[in-house]
Amino acid sequence: MRHAVYGLPPMDLAEIPGDAVQVSPLIPGAARLEDLSENSLDTATVLAPPGTVERRYVLAQVLRALGPGGRMIALAPKDRGGSRLAKELTTFGCAAADQPRRHHRICRTDRPPEPAGIAEAIDEGSPRHVDNLALCTQPGIFSWDRLDPGTALLLANLPALKGRGADLGCGLGILARAVLASDAVTAMTLVEIDRRAVEMARRNVADPRATILWADIRTPGLVPGKLDFVVMNPPFHEGGAEDQALGRAFVARAAEVLRPGGTLWLVANAHLPYEATLQAAFRSVAVTVQANGYRVYEARR
Repeated sequence: MRHAVYGLPPMDLAEIPGDAVQVSPLIPGAARLEDLSENSLDTATVLAPPGTVERRYVLAQVLRALGPGGRMIALAPKDRGGSRLAKELTTFGCAAADQPRRHHRICRTDRPPEPAGIAEAIDEGSPRHVDNLALCTQPGIFSWDRLDPGTALLLANLPALKGRGADLGCGLGILARAVLASDAVTAMTLVEIDRRAVEMARRNVADPRATILWADIRTPGLVPGKLDFVVMNPPFHEGGAEDQALGRAFVARAAEVLRPGGTLWLVANAHLPYEATLQAAFRSVAVTVQANGYRVYEARR
């Protein structure tokens, strides 16, 4: 493994060798960045994440894996961390100058003989237990250090469920853990595209009835059919931009795997136009509660 790529950099901004190994946790099947051994890479290309702690963690892990004199190309949209990339690389001892192009900042740097601050950045971005959540989590995961208000609203209004079900986009496993508190639930499939969240959910939902998958819910055939219930707080951003088609894909998958009479419990931002999508796929749709900018829907097949 001599070249690694993190994420999906725009093709016109960074040339990626055909044999590059993908190490992004958001691409199911990718290698784990953390598992790369020291001095195992000649070069790496990083589409840097927007969050400061997560971004520094990724840069530090890549510098750790690069061999002496190894080269990194790091880039990000200027309003999503790109404007800080060069300075952050400098704190690791890298000589980095950024080049603006197409609303991005692109940094090229060689690994210094003795990078500074690597261990500290890795420690800051590593998994940990957060007491106020009573969960294992990691910076970079959606709502990693707080209870998302939409999830909180759904939890407060979710009835006791029974039978076989699924949590689509399970995140840290907060919804699934609450659902599995009922002995009437016999099996539950959790699906999540973020490998870090999957690893944390496996710690947080230590229940033999739960099957946890690292996968993109848009991939067909992942979830068993004829389910009694589905719960979800679907994402509506991808690559930093709002994408309502993503939520609609979650709704379509829920309708596909539920049995006739099965129920979907969904929470979403009130401004998202999901009602028409729900009404087209489900026999009955009701808003059970609306508060704090969110709606909880109960939709029955």
